[in-house]
Amino acid sequence: MQMNASYTSLVAVGDSFTEGMSDLLPDGSYRGWADLLAGRMAARTPGFRYANLAVRGKLIGQIVDEQVDVAAAMRPDVITLVGGLNDTLRPKVDMGRVRGLLEEAVERLAPACERLVLMRSPGRNGPVLERFRPRMEELFTVVDDLAERHGALVVDLYGAPSLADPRAWDVDRLHLTAEGHRRVAEAVWQTLGYEAEDPDWHVPSAPTPPPGWVSRRTADARFARQHLLPWIGRRLTGRSSGDGRPAKRPELLPYEGPVHGGPVTGGHGG
Repeated sequence: MQMNASYTSLVAVGDSFTEGMSDLLPDGSYRGWADLLAGRMAARTPGFRYANLAVRGKLIGQIVDEQVDVAAAMRPDVITLVGGLNDTLRPKVDMGRVRGLLEEAVERLAPACERLVLMRSPGRNGPVLERFRPRMEELFTVVDDLAERHGALVVDLYGAPSLADPRAWDVDRLHLTAEGHRRVAEAVWQTLGYEAEDPDWHVPSAPTPPPGWVSRRTADARFARQHLLPWIGRRLTGRSSGDGRPAKRPELLPYEGPVHGGPVTGGHGG
């Protein structure tokens, strides 16, 4: 497919993955792959404009209700849409409803931009992925089908060994590290038709000695205390870490580096 590698604007739609958790900046805000991608694109195109509507914890229904029409009205050259994964991680989910909402989002966004980018989200190797893998793969089948029907691009992060490597994931085991986000930005960059800066983004880092038993158990206990239990608490009470949070970059404006959306507050994920 011949593609234009001089796009003038980008709007990112989604949840915590697109907001940039857990690529933490010194001031406590998050950067992430979408900001990195926008910075690269802006370096190629004077006056490049960027908006990031993503908010952590959003389900696909919330993304459709709160972000899709806003993004479509901006009519950028490129829109990225990543959503539905938070739904698959819920104890109970209606995958038929998720499929319908994702289709609704794509049908609204595809005509509003020159290039719509969808993704098969990365999955960290481990017991959590194994438990939810069937739902995730069902979601990715929908993504592939919608992309084919609407002429969208698909970035296959799920099939990248580098992003299945636990070292690419933060201590919360739900969000990528800075290095993980860098690799995602490179993957989207190449998919959009730009010349590769890291052709081996999908290749895992060199092997390192595995942590010892004590280190693993300490990490497991810290993960449960700081991340798993709060996440379960939000599920039981119907709360989300994104409740009341504004979009990261709500307006399509010239890109001038990070625009911080306020201090980080407790809670990761949905």
